[in-house]
Amino acid sequence: MAFNIVTECDDFVEIKNILVSVFDKTGLDAFIPSLIKINPNIKIVSTGGTYKAIEKIIGKNTKKYLIKASDYTKQPEMQGGLVKTLDFKIYLGLLSETYNEEHQRDIKRTNSLIIDMAVCNLYPFERVISKKDITPELARTNIDIGGPSMIRASAKNYIRALSVTDPLDYKVIISELIKNSGKISLKLRFQSAVKAFKHTAYYDKIIAEFLSSKKYAELEKCYLMK
Repeated sequence: MAFNIVTECDDFVEIKNILVSVFDKTGLDAFIPSLIKINPNIKIVSTGGTYKAIEKIIGKNTKKYLIKASDYTKQPEMQGGLVKTLDFKIYLGLLSETYNEEHQRDIKRTNSLIIDMAVCNLYPFERVISKKDITPELARTNIDIGGPSMIRASAKNYIRALSVTDPLDYKVIISELIKNSGKISLKLRFQSAVKAFKHTAYYDKIIAEFLSSKKYAELEKCYLMK
């Protein structure tokens, strides 16, 4: 396996295209309009409830800024919402490197957006397992796959992309964008990546602890005792 070793990246990256998929929608009503004000040409790719929330925030100019992930990927959601964002175009946009010519050719070949910022946070799994009627199956169905993947991809590519997992950081991001003419520094991208990996690590820890606490008899009762 060959690894891409990057020896050059930009200190400041302009935020042109963003991906937004959040459980906690706190602050979006101020964050989204601020992003649009800073960059009137910004494109926002989103899904499900987040798409509807942003659509309501933007109002009459929705079509100018907002794109459904399924319209962007040209792939419908898998039944039950199991697959919405796990698509080559999305991860190409998140993971592409600025000075990698092959990546740039792939972007052009697939007509993909270079995604500069992913705004994603996860439904608290501890809230799921705190319910009295929780079963292994109810817990299993609530395990998020796309969310952690988007967070990890954007955080891994902090050399170019910003991974945002905490609504409390929105003001800091807007402040830096205003200060730097719509651009985000490597310093903030790196700090946000550290925070993002802590977010997914905690999420995985709670899931692993819950599953580890289950006995096989509970699985038999849930799935096999008919």
